[in-house]
Amino acid sequence: MNPKQRLLEKIDRREAVVAIYGLGYVGLPLALRFAEAGFAVTGFDVDADKVAQLSAGKSYIERIPDRAVADAIAGTGASKTPRRLTATADYARTAQADALIICVPTPLGKHREPDLRYVTDTMDGIAPHLQRGQLVALESTTYPGSTEEEILPRIEARGLRAGEDVFLVYSPEREDPGNPDFNTRTIPKVCGGHTVDCLQVGAALYAAAIDRVVTVSSTRAAEMTKLLENIYRAVNIGLVNELQLVADKMRIDMFEVIDAAATKPFGYTPFRPGPGMGGHCLPIDPFYLAWKAKEYGVNSRFIELAGEVNAAMPLWYVDKAVAELNRAGKAVRGASILILGVAYKKNIDDMRESPALKIIEQLRDQGANIAYHDPHVPRLNKLRDYQFDLQSKPLTADLLANSDLVILCTNHDRLDYPLIAKHSPRIIDTRGALRNLEEGG
Repeated sequence: MNPKQRLLEKIDRREAVVAIYGLGYVGLPLALRFAEAGFAVTGFDVDADKVAQLSAGKSYIERIPDRAVADAIAGTGASKTPRRLTATADYARTAQADALIICVPTPLGKHREPDLRYVTDTMDGIAPHLQRGQLVALESTTYPGSTEEEILPRIEARGLRAGEDVFLVYSPEREDPGNPDFNTRTIPKVCGGHTVDCLQVGAALYAAAIDRVVTVSSTRAAEMTKLLENIYRAVNIGLVNELQLVADKMRIDMFEVIDAAATKPFGYTPFRPGPGMGGHCLPIDPFYLAWKAKEYGVNSRFIELAGEVNAAMPLWYVDKAVAELNRAGKAVRGASILILGVAYKKNIDDMRESPALKIIEQLRDQGANIAYHDPHVPRLNKLRDYQFDLQSKPLTADLLANSDLVILCTNHDRLDYPLIAKHSPRIIDTRGALRNLEEGG
């Protein structure tokens, strides 16, 4: 039996072992989903603390309950044929797996160039343990050509032929934390293969755990699909953020304008301004394509401009905070500033690329005394690009009243908006969350 047929049969019988590399906001939900679907799953992560917590049946992501992890670790749960999830940092266990799925971060470098170190380092760790008959899938967001340029050569360097010995696909992650209407199982999965046989194997694997798999002609097409999805959002958010700058000067409520425009039943999709873009995708993906486009002699000015507008929004709100304090006869240095919400979007604990962090850093560096409240983020410690040592304060009338300025950065549902409106001496609402409240709640 050839490697393709053997692997397809193992997938069909749920005998394939699925390996997930990177157990963060993408990798852990995917690992749990494959375990729930009846596969044995090995989760790899270089963070020893994550491995330890998972092995103890504990979750470190707010929206994933401990019970879901404990059930997967114990091999119990809703599936008729539940299989066990194990967590490890030992790459040697790659040799025991059948499907290898890479879900590691792809940040930007110092000059907004793609930083694929996590992908290449992971693949370098995997490569010595590659076996004939395995599937390799990359899910990390990246520029078109990455799978063929970075993953393929590392497979071939082991003497393995992609499409015959090993099957190579790209299938971009599509997580939307905090969205109750979609989850890993129900979000359609795009998949592109290096060859037709690669695609067949990759589609079969994902179809065993995801309700709908959408196949495309190549890994490059799949990579471009992911970028289009996020650039579409980034460009439209950049547009409304720029309009917010104009509307603010004209003393027009941009949120009111957007709500009114949204009543048009055709030709319009509402996007709302904010303090900047966060998360791992939207602030980063446009620059991945813009960087790669230069290789082909294309200057993607439209994409880069939207990215620059969005990246500048936190600094615009810092300037707005300084002006607000000046109007009250107060200097930034020594002022007590309360930040409401530090996650990058509402109702989650994810702080990756959150614009609130940039606002905190800038105001702190100007001498402000910063406090924050976020019901989803109890502590702000050292992060990749920031040095913080802050703890979320209980939201009380006294905390609000004793602040010189309150900046609402993230509009969590669990915030007490009437309390905020009633007791804040002055407030900057970056999300339009207070605009429909009557004074005094």
